[in-house]
Amino acid sequence: MRRIGLLGGMSFESSALYYRMINEAVRERLGGWHSADILMRSVDFQVVVDMQRAGRWDEAGRYLAEAAQELEAAGAGCIVVCTVTMHLVAPAIEAAVAVPVLHVIDVTAARLKAARRRRPLLLATRYTMEEGFYQARMKRHGIDVMIPGPDGRTLTHDIIFDELCAGKVLDRSREVLIGLVAQAKAQGADSLIFGCTEIGMILDVDGTPLPGFDSTAIHAAAAVDFALGVDAQNHGARCGEATSAS
Repeated sequence: MRRIGLLGGMSFESSALYYRMINEAVRERLGGWHSADILMRSVDFQVVVDMQRAGRWDEAGRYLAEAAQELEAAGAGCIVVCTVTMHLVAPAIEAAVAVPVLHVIDVTAARLKAARRRRPLLLATRYTMEEGFYQARMKRHGIDVMIPGPDGRTLTHDIIFDELCAGKVLDRSREVLIGLVAQAKAQGADSLIFGCTEIGMILDVDGTPLPGFDSTAIHAAAAVDFALGVDAQNHGARCGEATSAS
């Protein structure tokens, strides 16, 4: 089993999801008492949030690149950044290490294409929805990403940061998000991307008006595939556990 390096803490709620999902998948695939060989480097989320709010993305890239180097030096065979938003600085992380960085957008795109979905709605932090890096990378895969309007983006961002990152899961916020999904469906969306690691805390892939693709679950499955030596080309073919069947 190859060793997985988790770069987490952004938030620790989402990092806990990654840790659980990866270990559950290893146990399911190998049986017995098997669990994953994992190293985690968990950073101070407040430091990252301050950089995000100030638009200091270059500094954030250096900060996370150094943490990734620590994981590599400790023996990690790959790097998994346990947050979607900070894939904005993935190029800096990739340039700093020799081991592969498993990119959440690429593995999510593979699942969408395998399910023949080309027009997903993205629910994520404001940075992920508005900075353009997510849409640009998905475009390389032939996928045209939709995002909510300005008010919907603000509501989604606030639910993530003010509630989910603090471990609060509120029914009224779930209804708001489902309403945004229904609106996007009426506008032509054919699927839904859980584009933030915390979205899976409040929505279920089978519980919204559009077929759901939980990028955290997909990303975690890709990490397990790496650890167990599964060909990366098979990521997109394994669509069962992280997407709805509809």
